Amino acid sequence: MTKRIIPCLDTREGKLVKGVHFKDIQQIGDPVEYAQRYEEQGADELVFLDIVATPEERPTFVKAVSDVTDVLTIPLAVGGGIRSVEDAERVLDAGASKVSVNTAAVKNPDLISNLASEFGSESVVSAIDADKVSEDKWEVYISGGKKSTGIDMVEWAKTVESKGTGEILYTGLHTDGTKDGYDLKGTSTLAEVVDIPIIASGGAGSLEHIKDALTKGEADAALAASIFHYGEYTVREVKEYLRDQGVSVRL
Repeated sequence: MTKRIIPCLDTREGKLVKGVHFKDIQQIGDPVEYAQRYEEQGADELVFLDIVATPEERPTFVKAVSDVTDVLTIPLAVGGGIRSVEDAERVLDAGASKVSVNTAAVKNPDLISNLASEFGSESVVSAIDADKVSEDKWEVYISGGKKSTGIDMVEWAKTVESKGTGEILYTGLHTDGTKDGYDLKGTSTLAEVVDIPIIASGGAGSLEHIKDALTKGEADAALAASIFHYGEYTVREVKEYLRDQGVSVRL
């Protein structure tokens, strides 16, 4: 199966930002410019996250979504602040291909069913942010990684699949922004318990980390931010490396 490479655009008030462990947020620039750059480099799709919409209890910054989709031809998944079918509709009308839900879905799992029924499972991504609590157990967090839920990650993954989500975006909170590598055990665990695609997120710092997520982690796609934003690697360099390592990618 062809693997996907997905740059992530974390935004706050319409500006591109980046943090470590969901904290220490620094402004980087204009998400439109970065979106154009990543498409030109060969990104398969992009993820746009309004990282403060949920904590601030407000809708997604739709104008920023529209500005980004205006320059793209590849799919864009949008998350942050989507609490209802109406919120999702506004984002999709602004040009997004998919919506990503986390906090609102944990509070109301039927939201996933409603979104899948209205827009199709292929348009629904369940974002799961989880922290490792033991060798074989992870706990789901919400509100931008700030609130623990006590919910077991594996059980929650099975739930979102049963509700109709099309894929899971998994971020290991303990690896996010560290550039020390993805949570391979958490990613592979999810890949083994559900039949929908898994996007690995949180911790990419090298070409090998991305390869490991797609092979050892059994992910269908790898999401990264820092290594692309700061020019350490281009999307094309990542894909050429993966191809040379025997990983199927679209060049």
